[in-house]
Amino acid sequence: MLCGKNIFNLACISVLLLASCAKKDPPAFTRPPSPVTVATAVSQDVPQYLDEVGHTVAREVVSVQPQVSGAITEIHFADGADLRKGDLLFTIDPRPFQAQLDSAQANLVQSKAALDFANIQFARVQDLVQSRAIARQDYDTRKNAVDVGEAQVKQNEAAVESARLNLEYTAIHSPIDGRAGHRLVDPGNVVTANQTTLLTIERMDPIYADFTATESDLSAVQNASKKQALRVEVRLPDNSKPEVGQLTFLDNAVQSSTGTLLLRATVPNAARHLWPGQFVNVRLVLATLPKAVLVPAAAPQDSSKGPFVYVVKDDSTAELRPVKLGQRQGDLVVVEDGLHPGERVVMNGQIGVMPGAKVNVVSGAPAAPATAPAGQS
Repeated sequence: MLCGKNIFNLACISVLLLASCAKKDPPAFTRPPSPVTVATAVSQDVPQYLDEVGHTVAREVVSVQPQVSGAITEIHFADGADLRKGDLLFTIDPRPFQAQLDSAQANLVQSKAALDFANIQFARVQDLVQSRAIARQDYDTRKNAVDVGEAQVKQNEAAVESARLNLEYTAIHSPIDGRAGHRLVDPGNVVTANQTTLLTIERMDPIYADFTATESDLSAVQNASKKQALRVEVRLPDNSKPEVGQLTFLDNAVQSSTGTLLLRATVPNAARHLWPGQFVNVRLVLATLPKAVLVPAAAPQDSSKGPFVYVVKDDSTAELRPVKLGQRQGDLVVVEDGLHPGERVVMNGQIGVMPGAKVNVVSGAPAAPATAPAGQS
């Protein structure tokens, strides 16, 4: 009996001890809501585009060479000057060519006088040959003198014209509108016809932007260009404001070594913002995607199953939402599937968010992202 009482007492003590310990256990830990900033998905028309790297090319490039040989006597422009077609550039010593013209003109006068005399002599015998008052040989001789005189006049007229052209060629004019490079000769230099390069002129307005597209993009470019003239935005590497032009050329073959096709855009360049030979970022706009859903590019996260966003629901809980992303639009990105306009997505603080857990939306972010600038990456 005593043993049974002891066992009973020990059981009571154990129950009391357990109850005492249970009262001292701390309450279960509750994770506080993670602080996040959010942005609202918006709907907007955005461009569909190809981004490539290209370089600028002058629309016209002319190497100025003399058409006559001689000594340079004057230079009429400054290096780097803007030139108009017809502006005087160089003068070659005209005196030898003036002497050639004077000589050719004197020969022409002489040949015309000889022709006049031959015509007078031939007129005297034209009627006599019918009556056989003169020999047929005399008639033929005087007629031949007229024919020879006419030929000599034409020959000397051509010599006069050639000498006049050579004299005109001593004044070298700009063949195009453009910007002058640095001159390659100085006064006193003797230049050779059609050999010595005097100057290079490049037309910079409009300017070309050459770039390439991959073979896989060719069909998209062809289909889009059939519908309308394609807009091209050309931007310097410093991401300055783009210059806008149009696609004006597709090459006639894909380069087998690279699998790319050469394309060319023509871009107005009155302000000379672009310079020949520069590397540029080129955006070829193929079409417009209507009512696209956009969120800040910082909102989507990557996982082993693909990109996702955290959507903040009305009860302040976060839902992990898989999404399909499209092209960047400035600081925004297109969400092709998985999100609707007006839904709030976590923009900052994703690392502390648990799916289904509550979040604390803090201030510091706009309710909606800014409008995506057309054609900017």
